Amino acid sequence: MKRCPVTTDTDTLPPENTPDEPGSVNSSQDSSPITLRLAKTPAEIIEAQRLRYKIFYEEFDIFPPQEVADEERDFDEYDPYADHLIVVDESLPDGADKIVGTYRLFRQEALPQNMPFYSTQEFDISRLIKNGGKLLELGRSCVLPEYRTKYVMQKLWQGIAEYLSVHKIDLMFGCASFQERDPHSIIDQLAYFHHYHSPPEDLSVTAKIDCTIDLDFKPKEDLDVRRIFSDLPALIKGYLRLGAYIGHGAFADKTLHCIDVCIILPTHQVTGKYKKHYDRKNSKK
Repeated sequence: MKRCPVTTDTDTLPPENTPDEPGSVNSSQDSSPITLRLAKTPAEIIEAQRLRYKIFYEEFDIFPPQEVADEERDFDEYDPYADHLIVVDESLPDGADKIVGTYRLFRQEALPQNMPFYSTQEFDISRLIKNGGKLLELGRSCVLPEYRTKYVMQKLWQGIAEYLSVHKIDLMFGCASFQERDPHSIIDQLAYFHHYHSPPEDLSVTAKIDCTIDLDFKPKEDLDVRRIFSDLPALIKGYLRLGAYIGHGAFADKTLHCIDVCIILPTHQVTGKYKKHYDRKNSKK
């Protein structure tokens, strides 16, 4: 079982006009009731899993595995080894679920030695492993519909940027999804990735079962790049704006009825004010 991307109607991920003093993973620097931090307790992780269930299965009307349906929370064997970034609305009444967004983060050193990254279920990431950099895998991202705003998305990117800085991550990667079953329906988007965002050889990732292998991509010069980019999921747009690569091929997930691509992003390409701010803050400690 796996994650779906953050879905949002905003087209500002990540924004260029970030304030000089953004909020952090552990606290907020503004007066908003929306805060961002890592989950601190098992109860908070369970609440984040309930949120994931609500988005991944109920919103997308997908039948879950029986054990997931029985508990009405999305969970798997990877959760105990992850850091769970959570967006919390402190203005909600006591007793209500206050977690309104979440992102699951895996550092290589936090996984058991014999446990592969989640993405290896779909993609060959052996070249990333051999690259020698410090790796972070991102996944299980979701936000409640009423919180899919520019402000909340900024919060999530602030948290990821601080996490990269604190843990000195060199390379981040993970799957991102199109809510489509037939790759022919996104053939131009997949062709765009192939022509414009293929990774260099040392960061090459390949789908283990490539659903694009029989597709007849248009030549690069025949693609309407502006229209294609406009139609991409907001999360993928955000990664591409930061300079991300897209791995070779795509994987059709028949369980969650989506098509996955693999995002690869060297963190030195995260050059916005988010990371600069946190690098400055941590250098003073």
